[in-house]
Amino acid sequence: MQNKSKAVLLPAVLLSMSMLASACGGSNNAGGASAPASGGSSAPASSGASSGAASNGKELQLTLAFMGLGNMKEVGLVQDEISKITKAKINATVKLMPIDIGAWTQQVNLLLAGNEPLDLLVTSSFFNYSSQVAKGQLLPLDDLLAKYAPTVKDTMEPAIFNSTKINGKMYGVPSIRDTAADHGISARKDLMDKYNLSFDNVKTYADLDPIFKTIKDNEPGVYPLVQRSQTNGIANELVRGYTDYLGDTPGVLVIANQDLKVVDLYETQMYKDALQQARKWYQAGYIMPDAATTQEGNNSLIKAGKGFSYLSNMKPGFATQESTVNGREMVTASFVPPISTSDSGTGFMISIPKNTQDADRAAQLLNLLYTDKDVANLLANGVEGKHYVDAGNGQIKAPEGGSNYVFNQWEVGNNALTKVWQGMDTDIWAQTKEFNKNSTFSKALGFSFDSSPVKTEVAAVTNVNNQYKAGLESGTIDPSKLDEFVKKLKAAGMDKIIAEKQKQLDAWAKANNVQ
Repeated sequence: MQNKSKAVLLPAVLLSMSMLASACGGSNNAGGASAPASGGSSAPASSGASSGAASNGKELQLTLAFMGLGNMKEVGLVQDEISKITKAKINATVKLMPIDIGAWTQQVNLLLAGNEPLDLLVTSSFFNYSSQVAKGQLLPLDDLLAKYAPTVKDTMEPAIFNSTKINGKMYGVPSIRDTAADHGISARKDLMDKYNLSFDNVKTYADLDPIFKTIKDNEPGVYPLVQRSQTNGIANELVRGYTDYLGDTPGVLVIANQDLKVVDLYETQMYKDALQQARKWYQAGYIMPDAATTQEGNNSLIKAGKGFSYLSNMKPGFATQESTVNGREMVTASFVPPISTSDSGTGFMISIPKNTQDADRAAQLLNLLYTDKDVANLLANGVEGKHYVDAGNGQIKAPEGGSNYVFNQWEVGNNALTKVWQGMDTDIWAQTKEFNKNSTFSKALGFSFDSSPVKTEVAAVTNVNNQYKAGLESGTIDPSKLDEFVKKLKAAGMDKIIAEKQKQLDAWAKANNVQ
């Protein structure tokens, strides 16, 4: 996610998945790379995975299905280059099958229910991973990985690798990306410099007041603080770094407690304080008056010169990423240490469907996605000279006129083996590895909530959320309305949802020996 197009896509798809999860009751961040930070030699090939094409008998074409969110016009060129490598190593060519995000759930359901060969599939806790396992649509990977990809487990944190297990068996391998997230602020560097502002002495969100006041007093038409979206309100951003939403509210874990007690977020002191902070900023004129209803997101507001800053989950290289997205140089500051939540590992995985032609060969291809730098780079960045060019200093850049191949590399495989885009630190993956490793891991890492037993209550609670949440969390509505909000949530069945979430979490913890 290091060139311009890729940087735009992750927030968009996570927002789409967030809304889908709200509708189904079932990510940030975005998103982790706990892999060896190397753009050089790949990890040793797994035993049997590249011992020679002849040992695999008949040549096969293996199909890899993934979310196609970028420009995939020349995906055929990329798959041809990948196939040259895979044919020599595992006697198989590769068919890349991008599926549009809007059609993803329907198309994947059809693929898994049919007989068409499908050998590797991107899976996610946002998109029915647990139900796919329950239906027997995905193969257990433990034995296959041990035989054909024994080093894959070494490319990420053990907690992340093991977080995809269901009833003790693994059905998906997490992609190497930023699985952890810290939280803070991203702001325009030009205005920070103009008024000699600095985040050096800002330790908490409340310490931002003098900076916001300076912008309000001196930059008419520029709002000091804008929201990423209505679903990512100011108060929501203030509490995100301290909670594991377990898929979605209501019912969260407080990370600092390091327990498995599901609590109602809206009745916590933390949430009440966040509403008060948002309201204070709103009344001071730091937040735009129509924050609860505007359809303009943070990136468009910053790009248009209407906004100064926004709160967000972050990661190494975030300032560079956001500078590219916004078309303005941004600076960032983090106030909350990194955390890894329940979906950090299961957010994006690669799985082997039951209708694979050859599970052994599919596992060998999976291994190459995590251990072969040439395969990983082709999939992530395309063909050198066509889809990217050398930028010097160990970096790459887009070719003149842009590229007709833009892949969302956080979806699949070991991105730490791929080339680094211009503007990013050359050691970005080493930074990301340490970032993930040093995060605080939720006790519920790997848990996925199934909302189907309370789908009626989820729908009713969603309706109540739609009435109050955007207004409260943007500071537009006085926090005194919180009691009314909670009362209506309870009448809609919020307590039943939380009880069901606790029940499922307890069962999951028992099955996975989590205490």
